[in-house]
Amino acid sequence: MGTLVLIGAHARGDDPVAIAAEVGADCVQVFLADPQSWKKPVPRPDADAILASGLGVYVHAPYLVNVASTNNRIRIPSRNMIAQHSAAAAGLGARGLVVHGGHVGEGDDVAVGADNWRKTFERATFPVRVLVENTAGGDNACARTLDRIALLWDAIGQYDVGFCLDTCHAWASGLDLENVVDQVRAITGRIDLVHANSSRDEAGSSRDRHASFADGTIPPELLAHVVREAGCDALVETPAEGQAADIAYLRAALTS
Repeated sequence: MGTLVLIGAHARGDDPVAIAAEVGADCVQVFLADPQSWKKPVPRPDADAILASGLGVYVHAPYLVNVASTNNRIRIPSRNMIAQHSAAAAGLGARGLVVHGGHVGEGDDVAVGADNWRKTFERATFPVRVLVENTAGGDNACARTLDRIALLWDAIGQYDVGFCLDTCHAWASGLDLENVVDQVRAITGRIDLVHANSSRDEAGSSRDRHASFADGTIPPELLAHVVREAGCDALVETPAEGQAADIAYLRAALTS
């Protein structure tokens, strides 16, 4: 691979720089607010330390964000959240803002959700690139299957938007990890970040339960294959106690 690939972890806790050093991470992913709330991000007291660390930084938007929603009381605050978190992420020099693909309501047309995504980018530009993440389950999800990702990209591919490939989510949704990088890239033209996670469940389960490489149902060599094929930064969102081993495994697999 021609460019330097960073391997890192989602840093749970208040000191991502220390966590990165502890687990041997080149990059970190952080939340800038409670992931289960609509609260605005607040300035981080460690912003200067993060910038000075040289770490690659990714920000994950709160889980409540769903710009695909047909419900105004969810969709409009979600757009505001993306704007707020992108601005805050820019202050940390972040490489991307990860946002779940979202879903429409029961009985709603998924194409409407894709169009709501389009309107998000049509009406605003963001200082940090949004990386749409594939999701694990849900019949009404906008980024779960290849067909749905294609529908979404037909709507938003003209904008400055990236893609985050989560291996646990892809496994749960029944995608073939041997070929998923080529399949997704054929649709989106890009993969900007890999969430390299194993799963506690079998393939096709639709369940989003991450596991460490040593404890999960996805063969570790298959996870390394995805990261190698993607050729971009990768981070683990696995249990904290296994992150150092997971990072070490990926780094060794990519350099062997």
